[in-house]
Amino acid sequence: MLDWIPVVLVTFKVLVLGIGMFFAIKWHYDQGKKQKAPEAGAVLRASGKVAAVFVLSLLGLGLVTFDLARTLGLELTLP
Repeated sequence: MLDWIPVVLVTFKVLVLGIGMFFAIKWHYDQGKKQKAPEAGAVLRASGKVAAVFVLSLLGLGLVTFDLARTLGLELTLP
């Protein structure tokens, strides 16, 4: 039972952050429509770029954390 707690909590965290990102992007998109944004496609491209940078930085942080943990000799094998 105790082994599933990190899986459940990480899954919950990813869901909450994903939903938060979706509504943040939607809100900014709607604000852009109200202010007569130059082009709807430009807003979507910018949102996509921000999301891609976020995902890549999250992946990089995970890799750095994994490498640091391995360097410090922490046990990283799954049960």
